[in-house]
Amino acid sequence: MKYRIVHLLQKYFLNPPIKILFALGIAPPGYALLETIGRKTGKPRRTPVGDGRVGNQFWIVAEHGMKAGYVRNIAGNPRVRLKLRRGILARWHTGTAHLLPEDNPRERQRWLASQLPSSAGNASVVRLLGTELRTVRIDLDD
Repeated sequence: MKYRIVHLLQKYFLNPPIKILFALGIAPPGYALLETIGRKTGKPRRTPVGDGRVGNQFWIVAEHGMKAGYVRNIAGNPRVRLKLRRGILARWHTGTAHLLPEDNPRERQRWLASQLPSSAGNASVVRLLGTELRTVRIDLDD
């Protein structure tokens, strides 16, 4: 039940404004745009995620684990793109995603907050709304 409610809120109310800002070329602080390839359609799918760039890696703690469409897309095709903020603008980066089922997502969030203090707020929301936390690491090509 919790997953259904949170999924509907994200899909229809929370994510659309962030996607619009990225489409206009404005990168909202604390966010990145993840592009995966749909496992059934083969079409690009874009999802706002919390900004988790640390060096040449990007970390995501997925709120709904394997229930999240982007996580299932990564399982089918690990090549992804990320639109990352640089100043007020953003640019695309390519990379390879890895699902890390053995990783402790709560510990990963604590580590990430120590690296990126701005990610602490996002981590709190993920823990509050999440149903099955799963860590994803993206190794950036550039």
